[in-house]
Amino acid sequence: MKANLAFREFLLKKAWNLTEEWYNSLDQSSVSGVYASRDQATIENLKSQNYAFHKHLAEIFTLDKEDFLEHMNDWIVEIGRDPHHLETPTHEIMREFMRVRIQYLDFLKEFMETQNVSVDRERETQWTRLLVDAFDQIMYKVVEEKSNYLNRTIEKQQSTINELSSPLIQLSNGQALLPLVGNIDTDRAAAILENILRKCTEQDVDLLYIDLSGVYLVDTMVAQQIFQLIDSLRLIGVSSTVVGIRPEIAQTAVSLGLDFSHVTTTATLSQAMAGQTF
Repeated sequence: MKANLAFREFLLKKAWNLTEEWYNSLDQSSVSGVYASRDQATIENLKSQNYAFHKHLAEIFTLDKEDFLEHMNDWIVEIGRDPHHLETPTHEIMREFMRVRIQYLDFLKEFMETQNVSVDRERETQWTRLLVDAFDQIMYKVVEEKSNYLNRTIEKQQSTINELSSPLIQLSNGQALLPLVGNIDTDRAAAILENILRKCTEQDVDLLYIDLSGVYLVDTMVAQQIFQLIDSLRLIGVSSTVVGIRPEIAQTAVSLGLDFSHVTTTATLSQAMAGQTF
C-alpha cells in the first residue's frame, strides 16, 4: 500500500506537466473538433478537463474498481455531454485517451527509475494492468455517454419535428384542421396518432378536418394508422372529415379492406367546411 500511495503522489505532482505535455504534443494538422480549437477559453477548458482527469485517475491506487468508477462518473458525464466533445469525432477522442495512456506507462517507468521506492516485477505488472483497464473503462463510458446523449437529443428533435409536422389548427365552434404534407412513414404516423388524440382532448375539439391533399405517398401500415386515427377520434367523441384523399391512398385503403362507411370525405377543404360531402 505504501508503494501505491507513493506512485499516486508522484502522479499528482506531475498532473499539470502531464496536461501540458499532452496538449503541446497535439498534431494540429491531424486533429479536429475541440482539439483543433484556437479559442483561448476553449483551450483552457480542455486543459482543465485533462488536468481534472489526472487528479481523478490517481485515486485508482486508493479505491477499489467499483468505487473508482463512481468517483470518475461526474467527469465522464461532463466530457460525454460537453458541447465541444460532442462536435469532436469519437475516434479522435479515443485516440487522445490512448495517447494519454502511453504517457502514464512512461511515467510508471520514470517513477521506478527515479524514486527511492521498491517496486518488484509483480507490482509493476499489477499497476500496468490497473492503468490499462482504467483507461479502457473510462474511454468506453465516455463514448457510451456521448452516444446516449446524442441519441436522446436526436429523439427530442425528432419528437419536436413530428409535433410541428402535425399542427392542429383551431377553427370555430369546436372545429379544427389537421393539414398533413409530404410523405408519412410509420414513425410519423404513430406520432400523429399520439399527438392529435392528445391535442383534440386538450382543446375540446368536436370535429376534425384531416386534409390529406398534400400527402403523396403512404405504405399499407401508414394507411392503417390513418384509419386507426379516425377510429380513435370517434371513440373519444370527435367526428372526422377526410379531405383531399388521393386515389392511390384510397386504393391502398380499399385493398386492405378498410371500412369507409363511417368516414366522411370531401374533395376539398372548402367543400368540407360548407358541408358538401360525397
